[in-house]
Amino acid sequence: MLDRLDRTLREGADRPALLGCTRTGAVTVRARCGELADLADAFAAALHHRYGLRPGDTLGVAVRPGPRALAVLLAAHRLGLRAAVLDPSAGPEVLLARLALARPALVLADAAAQAVAGWARPLARRAHLALPPLAELGPVATVGPRRPGCAPALTGGPGGPPPRYDGDGDAVIVFTSGTTSAPRAVVHTRATLAAGMRTVDGLVRPGPGAAVLGGTFFVLVPALAAGASVALSARSPKVLGRQLARLRPDETYLTPPQLRGIGSFTGRVWTGSAPAGAELLRRVKRLGAREAWGVYALTELFPAAAVEEGEKSAFDGDGDLLGHPLPGVRTALTGDGELLLAGPAARDRYLGERPDPWVRTGDRARITADGRIVLAGRCKDMVLRRAENIYPGLYEPALHLPGVELAVLVGVPAGDGDERLVALVQPAPGTDRRRLRGALQGPLERMGSARPDALLFADVPLAGRSRKPDRAAAARLCAEELGLR
Repeated sequence: MLDRLDRTLREGADRPALLGCTRTGAVTVRARCGELADLADAFAAALHHRYGLRPGDTLGVAVRPGPRALAVLLAAHRLGLRAAVLDPSAGPEVLLARLALARPALVLADAAAQAVAGWARPLARRAHLALPPLAELGPVATVGPRRPGCAPALTGGPGGPPPRYDGDGDAVIVFTSGTTSAPRAVVHTRATLAAGMRTVDGLVRPGPGAAVLGGTFFVLVPALAAGASVALSARSPKVLGRQLARLRPDETYLTPPQLRGIGSFTGRVWTGSAPAGAELLRRVKRLGAREAWGVYALTELFPAAAVEEGEKSAFDGDGDLLGHPLPGVRTALTGDGELLLAGPAARDRYLGERPDPWVRTGDRARITADGRIVLAGRCKDMVLRRAENIYPGLYEPALHLPGVELAVLVGVPAGDGDERLVALVQPAPGTDRRRLRGALQGPLERMGSARPDALLFADVPLAGRSRKPDRAAAARLCAEELGLR
């Protein structure tokens, strides 16, 4: 896939590759195909000739998404390097501890990342961003414009880029998201990375000349390799809405929280990283999308399953329908119902651990007679009430009625060693809460012994890069509202 991308970039040198937008949503060109290829060549030459990096070396990458970040990853792949993505939301202690197992031979950072690790650290902490002093990880070079106090710039040495490395080996280290103090570091090889991108390519089938909105590596590479142009999504919800209206993309990849703030869609829409109920997918189609897909994906295996709105809406069983496993993905269940996944795109191992073909998802699930995956919630999200185990994921989909933007079930300590089960529902803007409360009585009654002790209306707290529901914060909010703290 990456070799195909290189050919596509060079053959269509004048074609726009990465797009951006102004505050009004007007489309701008951030990099053309030839510029992206030339930048990757220059980075590869500098890393090889000036810094002496060789296949198997670890390259720390702290560069904001955009042309430079993509060119760095392409250069690393060309040289057979292992790119360790230094996510400022993972926490400096975690990065230092994990990268002690794979000390970077060089750290590439833009001026913003160096500010987060240096003079702007107090300000960055307010945004829950933090990096250790980068020099503690290894030598540092600046990618992009330098600012006062930045490390020397990454510049080329004598000669062009070296021949392409065509073997296998580690390709990328990614720190998993989560709330633990030491999240694991996922290691993908060149083979597992390529398999994941082939799966995306086969599922989405991006076409030449298409406009695609999205920003992850698994979106960028297949789309650009097919000859499409990729627009990096605006961070502001208002600007993102204008961007979609002006660009009218054929394919759109956004998280569920991003989708909720958009007023119109075109083409096909893909969403994941956080729960995407049938009501949200129906809303996306009502607002113009030709198809609306929920994708089940993990850092360890991307993507694993997918389901279109029509199939999801027709499902009337308990739990959250994820759809059939994608080609090559195998499923299994542990004795207590945890979903295990395996396949060509599954991560090789966790850093510092032995390879394991099976990925433990942490999700409870069941497999239907026709092979579809139905999610029953996170294993650790179980609520124990009156000696009964209640798994919120089985019942939360029933709460997503028209007028409900997001809903979770959480356990709140009752002070007697038991828990109270609370439904926290976030109404869509303009929804009549009295009528919504009445509409929810039916789904609540059908929950039987799992019926919540209380129903509260409030915004559901979100956390992490993918803005998933923060269940711990939701439980604290419910406890405060009910006077149980």
